[in-house]
Amino acid sequence: MNIGEVAKSSGIPVKTIRYYEDIGFIQPDRDANGYRNFGDKDLHKLTFIGRARSLGFTIEECRALLALYEDQSRASADVKRLAIDHLKDIDAKIEALKSMRDTLSDLVTSCAGDDRPDCPILNDLAGR
Repeated sequence: MNIGEVAKSSGIPVKTIRYYEDIGFIQPDRDANGYRNFGDKDLHKLTFIGRARSLGFTIEECRALLALYEDQSRASADVKRLAIDHLKDIDAKIEALKSMRDTLSDLVTSCAGDDRPDCPILNDLAGR
């Protein structure tokens, strides 16, 4: 498969596939003319990484997951530990977003939104 075909099959943009090659996630074969030639194994890895990224795993976490996936002697406890740590990060981000939402909601409620120049939102952003 060429890069366009593997991009379409995996749902990952061509630019991202090139990046994943640069950082060593995949090493497609090269034809005599220098074009990349992706095999089923490359497509599978790209699909795996794409799914992991859609769940918010970082590049380094994806690297660890991929290594675990390819290690037939892995312990599922290692995979679970990585997933639990990621879940904790997601929960912390959710709490931070809830706090930001509550603060912004209070500011929006306190702003009259009329023709007067006084604005509690701007005052808060300015630290007043």
